[in-house]
Amino acid sequence: MSEEQPNSPLHGVTLEKIVTRLEQHYGWEGLAQRININCFKSDPSIKSSLKFLRRTQWARDKVEDLYLSTFEGNHTGKV
Repeated sequence: MSEEQPNSPLHGVTLEKIVTRLEQHYGWEGLAQRININCFKSDPSIKSSLKFLRRTQWARDKVEDLYLSTFEGNHTGKV
């Protein structure tokens, strides 16, 4: 059975789109201030961030929460 949630606000939004949009909005420095992970601090790139976030669920959760709180407006998740 699929774990997809069609009612989820992130349904159909790729991790690459999330990271790209956040980087365009906050910049790498702004992302590093909001989420303290090295992939945003040390030589950041979309590719290296995606590699880390795909392997590290807790960090991915923080990035998804930041995306929702920034662009969805009605999300109350913790960042």
